[in-house]
Amino acid sequence: MATHSSTDRQSILTLGGQQVRPGTRSSIALPVARLYTREEIAMPIQVVHGRRTGPCLFVSAAIHGDELNGVEIIRRLLKQPALNNIAGTLIAIPIVNVHGLVNRSRYLPDRRDLNRSFPGSEKSSLAGRLANLFLSEIVSHCTHGIDLHTGARYRSNLPQIRADLDDAQTLHLANAFGVPIMLNANVRDGSLRHAASELGVPVLLYEGGEALRFDEIAIRAGVRGILNVMRALKMIRGKMVTPRVPPLIAKNTSWVRAADSGIFRALVPLGKEVRKGDILGVISSPYGEDEHEIRCHRSGVIIGRCHLPLVHEGEALFNLAILPGGESEETGEAITIFHQDIQDDPFFDEEIYS
Repeated sequence: MATHSSTDRQSILTLGGQQVRPGTRSSIALPVARLYTREEIAMPIQVVHGRRTGPCLFVSAAIHGDELNGVEIIRRLLKQPALNNIAGTLIAIPIVNVHGLVNRSRYLPDRRDLNRSFPGSEKSSLAGRLANLFLSEIVSHCTHGIDLHTGARYRSNLPQIRADLDDAQTLHLANAFGVPIMLNANVRDGSLRHAASELGVPVLLYEGGEALRFDEIAIRAGVRGILNVMRALKMIRGKMVTPRVPPLIAKNTSWVRAADSGIFRALVPLGKEVRKGDILGVISSPYGEDEHEIRCHRSGVIIGRCHLPLVHEGEALFNLAILPGGESEETGEAITIFHQDIQDDPFFDEEIYS
């Protein structure tokens, strides 16, 4: 279990049995369940422990082992010179579900979803034991957290933040992150976000891109967003990158599903504002007969979509964010400006970022 000793300045941090002194950076291999061969498996952790007191922020990725954008986001984050003079502590965990990542799988070997296994216990399933380890070694000693995710296989998500936006502090940090869409999302039982909230640790969940693929826009948005949050928490110096158009807040989402099985052709991109009745795609037989139009049942913004052309009846094809007040001309503008700013930002041309 991680502990802090009492000193006049930032305390020594002990994590995984290793001491991290103020003003230092340490890489820690936290042991988790072995392979069948008895080979050790360890969760990689890097701790940046500042000399000055401040918040303790964890940034985690690959809780689902096939979600890789977060791994790259953390790699780029740890190269930032701003971390050299940090106030407080950054605990970066690029691969939480090591077993899943090795197998290119969302799940652990016991076929359980780690993000439905919190808080877990030392005597439960493999997923429960890993969840318990993560909470006791990392989360329970932090003040804030950011958990990085992507869409599932064959599904991409628009960069978005999901969090309890009814909490003023969480809303402040979500706004600071700076993505075009924020979802006021209830916590799910068994999730890291739920377990962390029980410990009084607010967590932002960032979604962007697709499983098993790098998405450059989603990665850049993730790095910029984390740095913005760290500036908002006064952990690092520098001016926050404020979006030219404020983020849009959605209260709920709704899936558009396939009414039939067949060959699917999507006609609208991520980030597209759509209205009830709009044609989103077409499903046809392999011979091109019996074409069926997929129409939007509600107005909203496409924040997730299926990329696989082969679909079965009932399959989720498009995820809509439902905005209060319905359609808005600002919606498409906010998303277009966001992409332009990410692509054109000179920060991402710097060698340190590559």
